Amino acid sequence: MAGQVENDGFTVRGADLTGQLLFPFRRYYLLEDANGHNGWREEVVRRTIPANQVAIVICDMWDAHWSRGASERVEAMAPRMNEVVKAARAKGIHIIHAPSETMDAYADTLARRRMRAAPYIAPPTEGERQAPPLPIDDSDGGSDTGEPTWHKAWSCQHPILEIDQAVDGISDNGQEIYNYLQSQSIRQVLIMGVHTNMCVLNRSFGIKQLVKWGVTVALVRDLTDTMYNPARAPYVDHDAGTQLVIGYIEKFWCPTVTSDAILQTV
Repeated sequence: MAGQVENDGFTVRGADLTGQLLFPFRRYYLLEDANGHNGWREEVVRRTIPANQVAIVICDMWDAHWSRGASERVEAMAPRMNEVVKAARAKGIHIIHAPSETMDAYADTLARRRMRAAPYIAPPTEGERQAPPLPIDDSDGGSDTGEPTWHKAWSCQHPILEIDQAVDGISDNGQEIYNYLQSQSIRQVLIMGVHTNMCVLNRSFGIKQLVKWGVTVALVRDLTDTMYNPARAPYVDHDAGTQLVIGYIEKFWCPTVTSDAILQTV
């Protein structure tokens, strides 16, 4: 494959451009209209980025979850996610699998070694960033199928999601992922997976941390889910709760893009 070199027994992408990709990123801004009324306004910005300067991070798409509802939605999402990831990989986009708390399952794999091998790069000093609370109450753990207690049910990434050991990376460590992104001159991260109100936002490699480090990131808004129980405020159905969290991210953290847009551009 063009743009790759061999290093320590595994393949690392090089710096040659493999083509330009066009992404439409959606975000919302609070603006005052002509009559002096505040309102949220949608803005779509189209960015052209070389394929090998884009990375997809797949967050916590585990093989199992303590919440039956969460497991069912991951099961439904995984085939589409795999389709998108395969197409992106074929175009030269970097793929980082981040199934947290399961690194022992991948300890000796080439993809895991690739991430550990990236040289340390000190992140910039984090600036202060304030954001309002989430628009949903997830204080009960967020399961909509009645499980009373949390427990670790996962052991690896969902098996439907293919890992290409020749080019992919595996890590659940924010510093490792930052090292890799910087060493590969990544200009755009696309994050997908679960759960938007918890791990996708708050992991050491999640949206909040990447934004604080100055990494340009966007959420793939139709390849995510929330931990939200409709029995809690704001008392809407599960999908509506997910959309509220996506809107919150678009307003206060980063833009979003759709999987259709990714497939069309690749």
